[in-house]
Amino acid sequence: MLSVGDEAPDFELQDQDGETVSLSDYRGDYVVVYFYPRANTPGCTTEACGFRDEWDEFEKRDVAVLGVSDDPVSDLKEFEDDHDLPFPLLSDEDGEVASAYDSYGEKNMFGNTFDGVFRNTYVVGPDGDIVLAYEGVSPEGHAEEILSDVEELDA
Repeated sequence: MLSVGDEAPDFELQDQDGETVSLSDYRGDYVVVYFYPRANTPGCTTEACGFRDEWDEFEKRDVAVLGVSDDPVSDLKEFEDDHDLPFPLLSDEDGEVASAYDSYGEKNMFGNTFDGVFRNTYVVGPDGDIVLAYEGVSPEGHAEEILSDVEELDA
């Protein structure tokens, strides 16, 4: 897990519309970079819809949100459409960006071992350094938790 104070690794990934999105595009703002295992699964849907439901508050605070998974672009487009998500969903099919954020590796589920994305979240500050880090987050209420913590940063 990367730590508060570390420089956030820059990246360029395709979003759900096939457009290239770079972390450096958001320099000067707070950016939530959240990693999630799989689009349209229960936990990932809960987490994404939490960000959607709090979207007005994120916008008021000039906080961008980027969701990252190893899903292909086509799956991300379906996820966006199914849940009316207002923020970019980024495709990291080879897990390279998630790996740079210590959010990719071996997982075990139902007796099977495979490589996949860990549910971690980072908030990158205006200067490009990590200001908040959350490991193994619970999807329920995560967006509200981040809003509260970002508010404390500015207090």
